[in-house]
Amino acid sequence: MPPVFAPEPQTLLTCGWSDYALLDSGAGRKLERYGAHTVVRPEPQCFWQPRDPTAFDRADALFDPQAQDEDDDGRWRFAGGAIDTFPLSWREVRFTGRFTPFRHLAFFPEQAANWDWLDGRVRARARPKILNLFGYTGVASLACAAAGAEVTHVDASRKSVAWARENADLSGLSDHPIRWIVEDARKWVAREVRRGSRYDGIILDPPKYGRGPTGEVWRLFEDMPALLTDCAALLSDDADFLLLNAYAARVSGLSLAHLMREATANRAGRIDWGELALSEDGPDARAIGLSFFARWSAS
Repeated sequence: MPPVFAPEPQTLLTCGWSDYALLDSGAGRKLERYGAHTVVRPEPQCFWQPRDPTAFDRADALFDPQAQDEDDDGRWRFAGGAIDTFPLSWREVRFTGRFTPFRHLAFFPEQAANWDWLDGRVRARARPKILNLFGYTGVASLACAAAGAEVTHVDASRKSVAWARENADLSGLSDHPIRWIVEDARKWVAREVRRGSRYDGIILDPPKYGRGPTGEVWRLFEDMPALLTDCAALLSDDADFLLLNAYAARVSGLSLAHLMREATANRAGRIDWGELALSEDGPDARAIGLSFFARWSAS
């Protein structure tokens, strides 16, 4: 029996927590709080006007892109002295925020909606085996580990995996069962299929474009179908979920969902799909859709 396909999309909203808030947005920018720091970053989707334009001028840090293309790098400008790193947390997970040259701060706050969902799925089982591909700085891996999972974290960037391990130390999770793998996701998954490995849950958060540790080229639209099919083959007989997230502008939650249905056609369960969004706090809060997701779940 194929999975039930949700007829309507979902919007998974991330609202502020103690170390993060979307304070205001508009005129192509968003004003956010990361821990003790206020930050302005470009956001072309914010066609509307900000509620308090002067608040943007008082921010501690502003990202100045080198071009209008949102994937281009740029530079940070600081109101005071330059800020390198700073501490952050989400529930039990502790991690380091960093002002990277690619406008993000070493994690993606809208993913908190997925972390919350993963936390609930993991806690409902006894020590599930979770595979996190394109795991970056490890917040999703650590959220699963803190909830009781045995985690395999894979990323092609040695630096990102080193940051993830530092975050595990900060979170007091260095002694938890987490495997740290620096490898091209496709190669790792193909070997796992040949080895007959099985996982109870798999997370994929691939970039639109990337390179592996030995020069392998990743292109989302060309490479995602085969990788997702291999990931479905890694699911255990009583697996719980397969979660796919993507940021590419030309993708949609619906297209990801159809790809997910094809990969999990021989499994019962359910496919949900839609987008992840950041929401301002307070009345009349506006929200910014930032990525798309599709997920198969056993129930």
